Amino acid sequence: MELSNSNFLFLAVTILFLFFTASQGANSKLFREYIGAESESIKLSHVPINSGVDFHFILSFAIDYTSLENPSPTNGKFKAFWASSHVTPEEIALIKDNNPNVKVAVSLGGDSIGGEKAYFAPKSIESWVKNAVSSLTHMIKHYNIDGIDIDYEHFRSDPDTFSECIGRLITSLKESGTISFSSIAPYDDDGEVQSHYLVLWKHHGNAIDYVNFQFYAYDKISPSQFVKLFNKQAAHYGGGQILASFISDGSNGGLGPHNGFLEACKELKEQDKLGGIFIWSADDSSKHGFKGEKESQAFLAA
Repeated sequence: MELSNSNFLFLAVTILFLFFTASQGANSKLFREYIGAESESIKLSHVPINSGVDFHFILSFAIDYTSLENPSPTNGKFKAFWASSHVTPEEIALIKDNNPNVKVAVSLGGDSIGGEKAYFAPKSIESWVKNAVSSLTHMIKHYNIDGIDIDYEHFRSDPDTFSECIGRLITSLKESGTISFSSIAPYDDDGEVQSHYLVLWKHHGNAIDYVNFQFYAYDKISPSQFVKLFNKQAAHYGGGQILASFISDGSNGGLGPHNGFLEACKELKEQDKLGGIFIWSADDSSKHGFKGEKESQAFLAA
């Protein structure tokens, strides 16, 4: 069968699209760092930045709750709760001016607020999305933020409601030009958390740019186990840009930076699967001279 010019063009475009889609996230130079959840003294300028990577600071956290004392949910009306008083619009502008490879995101939700669990608790899809779009648009413009990260870990909603709220929020902020990227931060609990994010991915994965999978939520593992778990989660979030991760507080979760983490990353890179690296968190790393940050960025930049 002979191809007409129009059919040939369609076939060529389709092949290019599939190639482009399959190559997304493979061996990225993306490095991401959560900051501000646990330290009043940490500054963006404290963190070493390698000019050879794409660097994202992720402010932790913006939460739709009233306050740290007697906290209660506000149905999508977000406030800044990152601990560091130094993370200001002025500091963000300065770090970006001095480092053209830096962008800033804000993470929504987190594990807790004021010693209590921080729940995703919308009154309705429509009201939550309306409030979230309004409050976050103001915050993002005020702080000169580039993207959002979704890190809810406790829920007073079913997965479908979570999916619609978050999916509509991301889509609205992108369509208005308020943000240029988004990410999610799931972990494998064999239950509530993973199920909510998998429904979100199923219905709105095309609007999500990065998957900050919390591999440190697993028990202590070996490099080979890390690679197997990475591939397992990459299958769950098919087509997504999956980042490898570790926690820098010295705990035994996952694979530590000095127990073979970069060995596992090297194997993933050789398989053309490494979507980048992220660390939780700069607040803890500051106590150890940011050794993990320096080594991870050097590895990605090489």
